Amino acid sequence: MGHFCNMEKNNKKGYRFLLSLNEEQKKAKAQILESDVSIILGKSGSGKTLLACQIALQMILERKVNKIIITRPTISKEDLGFLPGNLEEKMGPWVAPIYGNMYQLLRRERVDQLISKDQIEIVPVSYMRGRTFTNSAIIVDECQNLENDQTLMILQRIGIGSRMMFCGDTDQIDLKRKHDTGLDFLSSIKTIERLKIITLLENHRHPILDDIMDVYTNHEAAKSVKRLGK
Repeated sequence: MGHFCNMEKNNKKGYRFLLSLNEEQKKAKAQILESDVSIILGKSGSGKTLLACQIALQMILERKVNKIIITRPTISKEDLGFLPGNLEEKMGPWVAPIYGNMYQLLRRERVDQLISKDQIEIVPVSYMRGRTFTNSAIIVDECQNLENDQTLMILQRIGIGSRMMFCGDTDQIDLKRKHDTGLDFLSSIKTIERLKIITLLENHRHPILDDIMDVYTNHEAAKSVKRLGK
């Protein structure tokens, strides 16, 4: 089983990550840093979001960008209006996993300082239209739950000096109609030089997860064959 190393990494630039990358993640990171748009694919537990967070934090701490933008699908068509509270409170449950990853990577007080200075901004998908994000590291998490038109709209937000990272897994689509996901088409694009598709294979959670995922995958495949046979 692959894993992030639980150790502090010394850095002469004034910050210290609490986790180090393994070889698979280092290779993926090198590809992402050579790209303007990256699609990071992988099964549950492969460390997609944590890798994107590490890259985004490094970029802002080294002043290569001015801001980290976080977006993540919430519910069908992003209808947040009926939820109680202000925008931060409405989005809290959905961005908690991303903040959790950041707290694993960097001291909590350092992350909270970036948040308080508005250097980390939460932007719901429904609030992105009309925005242009310049000099930003943009994390689009759980992108398999974006429909095709939403995926294109988010791509159109990228401005000069920005890097956009999509994190997704086609085995975790929560849309009512799974074929509506924009990730299928996005991950099929092979003709744009600075758009990279990276797949993480190693599991960073409990080793039993690989066996569980195999059983569920085989079960779903058998159900599909049975439906086609009817």
